[in-house]
Amino acid sequence: VRRVGFRILLFGYAAISLYPLVWMAFYSFKNNQEIFIENPFGPPTMLRYQNYVKAWEAFNLPAYFKNSMLVAAAVLVITLSTAVLFAYATARMRFRGKNGLRMFTSIGLFIPLQVIMIPLAVLVRDLHINNTLWSVIVPYTAFNLSFSIMVLYGAMRGLPFELEESACIDGANVFTCLLRVILPNLKAALSTVTIFIFLSVWNEFNLALIMLTRDNLKTLPLGLLFFQGEFTTNWGAMGAAMVIASVPSVLLYCLFSERVEQAMTVSGAVK
Repeated sequence: VRRVGFRILLFGYAAISLYPLVWMAFYSFKNNQEIFIENPFGPPTMLRYQNYVKAWEAFNLPAYFKNSMLVAAAVLVITLSTAVLFAYATARMRFRGKNGLRMFTSIGLFIPLQVIMIPLAVLVRDLHINNTLWSVIVPYTAFNLSFSIMVLYGAMRGLPFELEESACIDGANVFTCLLRVILPNLKAALSTVTIFIFLSVWNEFNLALIMLTRDNLKTLPLGLLFFQGEFTTNWGAMGAAMVIASVPSVLLYCLFSERVEQAMTVSGAVK
């Protein structure tokens, strides 16, 4: 009885957690009358696929989607490559001042965006990258480095040093140890960092609103803001745009969360 009751509780919590996604999917197939008056919470009476067609064609959604994908991909590549190298140096090598460097990078975890927004805008202007995608790529990379380094450092410190010693005896150099010994054992940490970085960049709004003023450079969160008309708004098309914007995040989470589970359940490299 206790096991059945616990499962019922878990299924109820899962239903409450998933209902907003289901409601958004229903929302994308309705018109304004059905959304606000006739059927706000239930499934749509008819599937209005034209909402997706209008969101994709009339609202310049492909351009916003492309900009968000370019920014997210660039931030992922730069952040992961930089964080892996720094974490490997501080976790697996011996040199003077490495603990101070690691503590210095952790300061970024305690600096809110609102405090440095104006100095950051001035810095971007002085670097002559304002109103380009680099004006958000560089700050996003800086904001995500501290968390990425912290996670990867902890994961690398948990690996036994005998792995590298065995590889060095076989003639491996530093980069071979990193690429062929360390990284294959960091699937869980890399998947966690990838999910975190992608979601934070994909959904970021405040900094993009300040840095990107040209319409052809706007990302998806900014594009969703400008879907609202001055007098009327097609809320069904906006719901379709939100569904399209959510698909990459959901797919990435489903893919890498499974990788995390697999990496956590396999046996260790050293028996």
